[in-house]
Amino acid sequence: MRRLLVIQHDHVSPLGPVAAAFEARGWECVYHLVVPPERFDAPDVPGRFPPLSGVDAVLAMGAPWSVYEIELVGSWVLPEQDLLREADAGGIPVLGICFGGQLLAQTHGGSVSRAPQGEIGWVDISTDEPEIVPPGPWFQWHADRWVVPPDGVELARNEAASQAFSLRRNLGLQFHPEVTVDMLLGWLDNGGDAVLTAEGIDREDLLALTRRLEADAAGRAERLVEGFLHFAGLA
Repeated sequence: MRRLLVIQHDHVSPLGPVAAAFEARGWECVYHLVVPPERFDAPDVPGRFPPLSGVDAVLAMGAPWSVYEIELVGSWVLPEQDLLREADAGGIPVLGICFGGQLLAQTHGGSVSRAPQGEIGWVDISTDEPEIVPPGPWFQWHADRWVVPPDGVELARNEAASQAFSLRRNLGLQFHPEVTVDMLLGWLDNGGDAVLTAEGIDREDLLALTRRLEADAAGRAERLVEGFLHFAGLA
């Protein structure tokens, strides 16, 4: 059985249908929680990560923080970057989602900064490789965006940001293929409601749209996982 190391940065971001897609293909998902619930408001925890021995792929998930907030999360962001470099050097594929994708970009010579316009909600994207990155709609919740690393290839985009890039056996995504209604509720209950209010987004409208799109989005997430595994030579 192949093993996927899932780097879960916070307690309100489970892997949802993405985990189900890996498990349906015979993978074991091994989770590493970086910031425990009691440190959510003080996330500068020690950066300790499990070894990559016996790991066939890595998945770096999203987070409510920014990869460049070194004073806030540098205690584990910098060691995680070392882990991503080690995976790349060892030929271990990495899938990065939102914060994880941004961290991939920053690790391999790109950059991450505040976007002129953030995105929250369900958004279509333009994709050059629909068999790897389907066009959506995908759920977005981000205020930052990356510059693709020099050796990377942009695979998808929209007017707000680059949405996917590949680099050797690494695949970075800006959107959230793992989102479910329950997950979104967890985000809203842990600071997200205030963000929606500030952005003038109606909570119930967003939840209603997510309920309507959840099943179709799970199917797209499954196709995305299949595309990643083919891209990485693991299918």
